[in-house]
Amino acid sequence: MAKTKAIDELIRVMVKLRSPTGCPWDREQDHRSLRWHAVEEVYELMDAVEAGDDHEMAEELGDLLLQVVFHCQMAKERGAFDFDEVARNIVNKLIRRHPHVFGSSKAKTVDAVWAQWEQIKKAEKKGTRHERVSALDGIPGHLPALLRAEKLVKKARKTGLLKGKTKKCGNRAEVARKLFELAEYAQSRGWSAEDLLRGEIRRPERELRKKEKNNFAL
Repeated sequence: MAKTKAIDELIRVMVKLRSPTGCPWDREQDHRSLRWHAVEEVYELMDAVEAGDDHEMAEELGDLLLQVVFHCQMAKERGAFDFDEVARNIVNKLIRRHPHVFGSSKAKTVDAVWAQWEQIKKAEKKGTRHERVSALDGIPGHLPALLRAEKLVKKARKTGLLKGKTKKCGNRAEVARKLFELAEYAQSRGWSAEDLLRGEIRRPERELRKKEKNNFAL
């Protein structure tokens, strides 16, 4: 048998698993039933990265790649898209969003590259249902609450909606301890710290969006 590229072989294996003579479990899956599997694989990859375990990292990256191939095969069966289209799309996006590498842009610093990336992304989505009307748009709704809060603050700071430093509450260790103590206290009261923060984020986000709108109006 002729030697083939590993990715082509993986795609053929996925096609077989989804075929009438394949695996009953694989055949009954759909995009929705698999959505949390990808999230789990990402967290397992994070564990491997933080452990500095190259063997585990390679294995978890393979598991994550499987999720991509799985979704692409299901989409191909529906006539929506396939793996090649997904790969072409990301290649084109990387070239398009790196004009300082593949074009004539002179962006040299990380901040300049970030600002350029955001401008290009905003232009790409203009006129579509994914149009970014706010600098705060684009934060995934399913992110864990604390990570979502960090993303919101980062975007707000980069766009000037938040300026200056907040009041001090200690060093890194003290902040970490306070976060744990808050989670512990919430649990003792029968509350979910995750749910509490997720609900609280809505308030400052509304205020920041209002401030952004008012600044734009000026």
